[in-house]
Amino acid sequence: MNHESLARFEAEDLTCVRGGRRVFTGLSLSLGSGGALLLHGPNGTGKSSLLRILAGLLRPAGGRLLWNGTAVRDDPESHRARLHYVGHLDSLKPLMTPAETLTFFAATRAKPANAAAALAAFDLADLADLPGRYLSAGQKRRTALSRLIASPAPLWLLDEPTVTLDVESTAQLERLMAAHRAEGGMVIVATHTGIALEGAERLDLRAFQVGRRATPDSPGQVAATPDFEDETW
Repeated sequence: MNHESLARFEAEDLTCVRGGRRVFTGLSLSLGSGGALLLHGPNGTGKSSLLRILAGLLRPAGGRLLWNGTAVRDDPESHRARLHYVGHLDSLKPLMTPAETLTFFAATRAKPANAAAALAAFDLADLADLPGRYLSAGQKRRTALSRLIASPAPLWLLDEPTVTLDVESTAQLERLMAAHRAEGGMVIVATHTGIALEGAERLDLRAFQVGRRATPDSPGQVAATPDFEDETW
């Protein structure tokens, strides 16, 4: 993989509003090349929403995102090209095989040879030609995660990536994340379960709920925000 050297991804003073409810506010984070961040907090604290904001899929009610000091909103196409977002849904077509799915994703970044490597990464070679509708939940998850290998990107945003994975597949994901970071990549993971990310920072989103103060080791403090949406993301 070719990752941008000495890259830095930052979020400044983010506020998230969903359904008229302020989910979190005053949230800031900063991650450099080779860095990892684990998002924690009970359901409803905004882990998935934060990942979608970081991916550019959801507009924050306040705050902004920066890549190497440049606002993401100034060049959203470049931001989409530099990240992989794997959410709760595996986003697999029921008629497409793992081989077809990964060949497609490899082609989006002109890496056709990566499809075979992606199949091997999660032991999918024997399932390569099986339509998606016949895959088990764990096999679908492994196929979705294999996109990380098929079409390389420096920033990985993973929402509960180990759900439905067995112990061996979880260990393989951990090895892939370690290799990604060793090459300068970044990983941000939301999880309720244990996952090995050596030296990862931790961010508990409960610290950024309205009416609560951030804990001393949190990278930001809860701040007052205006009652209108700021589009500077």
